[in-house]
Amino acid sequence: MKVTITHIDTACVLININGFKILTDPTLDKKDGFFPQYVSSPMAFSKKYCSPSLSVEEIGKIDLVLLSHDHHSDNLDKKGRIFIQTVPTVLSTKDAVKRLKNTNTIGLDNWQEYNVETEKVKNLKITAIPAQHTNIKRLNRVMGKVIGFTLEWEGQQNGCLYISGDTVLFEGLHELEQKKKVDIAILHLGAGAFPYLKRNLRVTMNGTEAIATTQLLKPNVVIPIHYEGWWHFKQSAKSLKNEIEKSKVKDKFLWLESGVATVLAK
Repeated sequence: MKVTITHIDTACVLININGFKILTDPTLDKKDGFFPQYVSSPMAFSKKYCSPSLSVEEIGKIDLVLLSHDHHSDNLDKKGRIFIQTVPTVLSTKDAVKRLKNTNTIGLDNWQEYNVETEKVKNLKITAIPAQHTNIKRLNRVMGKVIGFTLEWEGQQNGCLYISGDTVLFEGLHELEQKKKVDIAILHLGAGAFPYLKRNLRVTMNGTEAIATTQLLKPNVVIPIHYEGWWHFKQSAKSLKNEIEKSKVKDKFLWLESGVATVLAK
């Protein structure tokens, strides 16, 4: 079973499992320009500094989209919204279903499973994993519902593939550690923050939490994404990498070259 991963933009990666193509959090707009980040707060803005490494044409036909949430532009932008309408199935939150109003979008509750019917991958199962999009728990509802995902299929020997979605380290990840063995963890990092809205507010993991999550879940491989390219990412890529390199789990981290397919399994 050949598995590859290609980083495209922010949290957008292409996962190819034996020819079955999965795209996460489609952000396909070019760099520059200010973007309203939060549907629930018109005062939150960010600027995009990087363009996608692959065009829509280069990405090609996608079988499934895993959308952690729809209401932030660094996870689903204008071109991404158009693109997901061409995909047979989009898995996301139930709130996303209400907002997107796409007939191909299916909303999942925490821990809900979805079985994918495909001849390319036997017994492919997606599970919605809890996520908390703020380090200030009382603001969780304001920040909006987010989910992560695990991918499981027949023949996996070392555990599942986990995609964190935009989350901080919270009790839901401790629950994940109890329920599933994780082989590969794809973590959304960057220490996203809007201090002018709320001091000390952070909406994604920083390097310290990435290390702690790695120590908690004990995956064999950790793939950082969602850590550069936007103004509201408050930990620089250099700072993040330096922090990881000083940790005891540094050898687990796989840093992707954007636009290049990396083999995870053969």
